[in-house]
Amino acid sequence: MQKKIHNLKTTAASALTLLVALTLAPAALCAGRADELPTELEGVGITEKLDAKIPLDLTFRDETGREAKLAEYFDGKPVLLTLNYSSCPMLCNLQLNGLVDALIGVPLSAGKDFRIVTVSLDPKETLEKSNKSKRKYLLQYGREGAEQGWHFLTGEEKNIRALADSVGFGYRWLEERQEYLHSAAFIFITPDGRVSRYLYGVKFDSGTVKLALLETGEGKVGSIMDQMILFCFKYDPQTGKYSLAAVRILQGGAALTVLALFCVLGVYWRREFKRGSVFNTTNGKTSADVTERGTSA
Repeated sequence: MQKKIHNLKTTAASALTLLVALTLAPAALCAGRADELPTELEGVGITEKLDAKIPLDLTFRDETGREAKLAEYFDGKPVLLTLNYSSCPMLCNLQLNGLVDALIGVPLSAGKDFRIVTVSLDPKETLEKSNKSKRKYLLQYGREGAEQGWHFLTGEEKNIRALADSVGFGYRWLEERQEYLHSAAFIFITPDGRVSRYLYGVKFDSGTVKLALLETGEGKVGSIMDQMILFCFKYDPQTGKYSLAAVRILQGGAALTVLALFCVLGVYWRREFKRGSVFNTTNGKTSADVTERGTSA
């Protein structure tokens, strides 16, 4: 009995260690400390490929079994790409739960303002499993019309790998654990299929997700006020969040000052122009009156 308990504790500890390593893998790789990762994580991690074009001609199956090219999900809206799989024992659930929690606090809606495309890493994943996953997360999200904006795709190994490689998403199958090793990251894709932003971890700030969507939407998502707010924020890769950019604030303040100055001068010049017109008109009448009086005399 004690031996079984010890084995369970060892397995749980091992799983927890692996989970932490997978979650922190992108940060470690970005910091150039890949040599500190466990050997089983070789080839696993994120190599950021900002502005890289993803292959939109790749074919997958949606949760209904219909074959569709990635291009069909790019209809002028930004796309939030996730690479997970339904049988993932822990990390995928934590990651997608964290995404839903963040999206609930974002006024933009999946389907109306952006799309979410979740591609399974497992080429053997069944439609039943992908359907179950979709129903689960849509129920948690609870946003009207989201069923048209969040798609769970499955496909062949070569297409999954091609998509993952295009965005720098490294993963591998671990036979002894019967699971895929992968990092926790979401990838924001522009409406024309270019990589815009990476967000790492399993917990996400709603404000950060909103700003990432606004930035990825390239001015096509959100209100004018949203775009003005985005101007004042800059993405900080060290913290994985958007922070106030002092330079942009100063630039914006200077622009507003110049605009205000032109407005004031415009009003002043307009008044002076009107005053000049009235003065000239009055002088014209006075001269005419003088002329008329002189003739009468």
